[in-house]
Amino acid sequence: MYEELKAICHQANLELPKLGLVIYTFGNVSAVDRKAGVYAIKPSGVDYDRLRPEDMVIVSLETGEAVEGRLRPSSDTNTHTVLYRAFPKIGGIVHTHSTYAVGWAQAARSVPLYGTTHADHLAADIPCTEFMPDERIANDYETETGLQIVECFRKKHLNPDEIPMALVAGHGPFTWGTTAAKALYNAKVLEELCRMALVTEQVNPAAARLKEALIEKHYNRKHGKNAYYGQK
Repeated sequence: MYEELKAICHQANLELPKLGLVIYTFGNVSAVDRKAGVYAIKPSGVDYDRLRPEDMVIVSLETGEAVEGRLRPSSDTNTHTVLYRAFPKIGGIVHTHSTYAVGWAQAARSVPLYGTTHADHLAADIPCTEFMPDERIANDYETETGLQIVECFRKKHLNPDEIPMALVAGHGPFTWGTTAAKALYNAKVLEELCRMALVTEQVNPAAARLKEALIEKHYNRKHGKNAYYGQK
């Protein structure tokens, strides 16, 4: 069952090393079928060059338990479950340990909006959670990770459909999108935005956030009601 969903998930996972976002067995992609109430996710600890469509594990959105697959799902499965439940419009999730995004996460810093490349994709800083308290680490760590992202968005009054990415302090990035392919795109964009922001601060430690008029112009020309970027 779920062959098409597994194929979509498998292909998206294979793109992670091609895009330079993971090494070895790091990272994972999931893809959801909301009508069926399930999502497919990479199995835990399997090398990408050995990964096959039939290896993808099917997880119930309702219970968070694996309902099909011979391998154990990713150790981050509970985080994916929390995000799918909390953000009902997303269709895919990506988690990596990409270098520049992890650098900002380890510094526990949101990524400032310094330039128009950033504004082309989102009109806000890339949010970073706070460090997780010990009692939450000792609880269900992966579930708590997802809850931290959700709480961060609610506390900062952020729309996950407009800001499809977050950093988890001390850990790394999660991105999402309407499809697994879009979530993958956002993971690569996030890594590049983190790299550009770091270079900006190295060149000018006192760099200012991009002026609001440029943020609005660049974001709206791609995402606003009168957007004119690209082909119709």
